[in-house]
Amino acid sequence: MADQVSIGVIGAGGIARRKTIPGMLRAKNCKLAAVMDVANVDAIAAEFGARAYASEADLLADPEIQAVYIASPVNCHLKQIKQAAAAGKHVLSEKPLCMNAGEARQAVDACKKAGVFLQEGYMMKFHGAHRKIKELVEQGRLGKVVYMRAQLSCWYPPMEGAWRQDPALGGGGALIDMATHLYDLLEYFAGPAKRLVALTGNLVHGYKSDDASTTLLEFQSGAHGTVDSFFCIPDEASRTRLEIYGSKGAILTEGTIGQSNGGKVEGYFAEATGGYDAAQNKDVVRQFEPIAFDQINPYTAECEYFADCILNHREPEINSGKQGVHIMELTEKAYGSRVGAV
Repeated sequence: MADQVSIGVIGAGGIARRKTIPGMLRAKNCKLAAVMDVANVDAIAAEFGARAYASEADLLADPEIQAVYIASPVNCHLKQIKQAAAAGKHVLSEKPLCMNAGEARQAVDACKKAGVFLQEGYMMKFHGAHRKIKELVEQGRLGKVVYMRAQLSCWYPPMEGAWRQDPALGGGGALIDMATHLYDLLEYFAGPAKRLVALTGNLVHGYKSDDASTTLLEFQSGAHGTVDSFFCIPDEASRTRLEIYGSKGAILTEGTIGQSNGGKVEGYFAEATGGYDAAQNKDVVRQFEPIAFDQINPYTAECEYFADCILNHREPEINSGKQGVHIMELTEKAYGSRVGAV
């Protein structure tokens, strides 16, 4: 049996060039065969030692390629997923999977009919800290999870040709691009969300996509959650915090949400819960303990998992096409929700 999957990249600039291709090259079961982009493709190919193609059709006609990683603008995803499926190539697609839930269902159906696998690129579940947190939650160290908060913001000023700033190309702005990462991550810890409501708008920047989003979620387990994602907060001002509170303690992180493999995690775990503390002296220093976790490149782990599924003829469960449809359904509900004015 082959021990590597030969992969072609469609949309090799941007996140692919900065993060995913370097991560893929570290994956022992992946081989980068070719790259395609509408600009600088020869330079990208030379940088990573791959063949260069000017169109997705030419790349998909390459008989060596078994699978593709798609990192093009979101409005291209459905067409390219369908083309890849028709060519018999397995698909790892960047998030969001498509422009809306209807397109996502079409993508899933196309891959199913062609007998190829579809995986979505929500890579934060592969981060070592988040794997460790899931393990602690499943061990019951927090008791019943009651509330979670996740934060992912950045400074994203108006830029010529930035497709995320046009909802016709990206499906939306801060909510669909960043908040959905956190919907997916919080479900990893607490299970499916059953309802949500969101505020979105443009608070600073004048482009068409939302630069501000805050979401309130309720999970099937009963846990509550909030997600705040903004394109209008300086990078240095946002610590990308993740907070998980339960009936027996809490886990707090800084810097684990994002595109790196580091960050800090600490937890408080009560051996037993006592009676009511009438004094409520909240200035008392709580004894949180540092939590160690494996330093895992989430892009490498994501690609390794994708390739492993292909090599072992096992459909992806993590970041499956079904989960991609579900996240798009949540996204549509979030954008369609309205909070009544006072």
